[in-house]
Amino acid sequence: MAKLSGIGTAGLAVTVAGVLANGLAYVVPVIGARRLTAADLSVLATLLAMTAIVGVASTGLQIAVAVHRARNGPSPAGRSALFTVLAAAGALLLVLPVAVVVLRLPVPATLLAAASTVGVVAAGRWLGEMQGDERFLPLAAGLAVVAGGRYGGVVLGLAAGAGLTTSLLIGAATAVLALPVLHLLARRPGTAATGEPLALRAVFTAGAATLATLVVSYADLLLSRRFLPPDVSGAYAVGTVLTKGALWAPQVVTVLALPRLAQGDRRTLRLGLLLVGACGAFLVTAAALAGGLAFRLAGGPDYEGLGRYAPIFAATGACYGLVFMLVNAQVAAGARWPSAPLWAVTTLLVAAVWLIVPHTLAGVAWAAFGAAVAALSVTSVLVTVRLRTSVTERRSEGAILSVE
Repeated sequence: MAKLSGIGTAGLAVTVAGVLANGLAYVVPVIGARRLTAADLSVLATLLAMTAIVGVASTGLQIAVAVHRARNGPSPAGRSALFTVLAAAGALLLVLPVAVVVLRLPVPATLLAAASTVGVVAAGRWLGEMQGDERFLPLAAGLAVVAGGRYGGVVLGLAAGAGLTTSLLIGAATAVLALPVLHLLARRPGTAATGEPLALRAVFTAGAATLATLVVSYADLLLSRRFLPPDVSGAYAVGTVLTKGALWAPQVVTVLALPRLAQGDRRTLRLGLLLVGACGAFLVTAAALAGGLAFRLAGGPDYEGLGRYAPIFAATGACYGLVFMLVNAQVAAGARWPSAPLWAVTTLLVAAVWLIVPHTLAGVAWAAFGAAVAALSVTSVLVTVRLRTSVTERRSEGAILSVE
């Protein structure tokens, strides 16, 4: 009972930290819309989108460190973390000058956004250490610190009327200042890092898997922007709020389960899938019963009439919630290319919408749902095959040992 209580407390703490992070990310453009000119708001939105893509490296680093630490104990990760940070910084140095010219972005604001992003990527190491050690309460505090550093400074600057550049300067400062706090939270006196060093390839695999999950789950939104009329694509964007809600609502389960998955705990995988699936089923049912209210809450009263589509969007997100769990299970098990099926599904979705699917809200929504089901089916088969293979290998090893 005490163990279950501890898990419940940890889950609640991580959930609260996740809500805080998502809330601050939402508040930035909301306050920006009220404090900035239309031109500066466009710059802010563009920079947030670009740096969010590069910020996937932070999640990849966190997952890789957590899996390696859960499997091998305290292990050196500084070298791989440094290379990850340098790779992220290098990507920004290559992309941002082009973006400054092509997208007409101001140089100071662009550099400050890049500095903040590099700080966020560096934070992934310490978050991964706490997650891998199953120290979930410090991890929740660390997630809150990262969110405060990444968005809190910008929110404070905008709320004070400081302007775009000054607000981004404050945000860059808070993102960097969050790093020593994370180091202190992750620090365990008397614990030496003696295990095998973290391989850089593991970071790449985890980062690619995270990026693929984001791309496949956001592809329909981009396709709606390209192929639907502006008013319809706007309505579709409201629907994807339900998709993202169903995708991210149960992700605390994956955070808590990842260290045990790295240790080969099949019961944790089954329980995790059951919990994520139950959450998805609840949200789909709620969308079916109160679709109009769901659209009203997501976009306002003008979209309430689209409630009949709510279950489709929620079901798409529920499928991707399970996909995210399964992909993380593959990363934890050491799979080399867990992201490959997701890239393939994304390609098929783009081709289908481009060439076959009717260019209507319902057409794109059903295509996105089909892609989610396909991604879930393929990843389920891959995980099942891997589990059976691992069982066969363990039996073979046992037979060899008994003969010896």
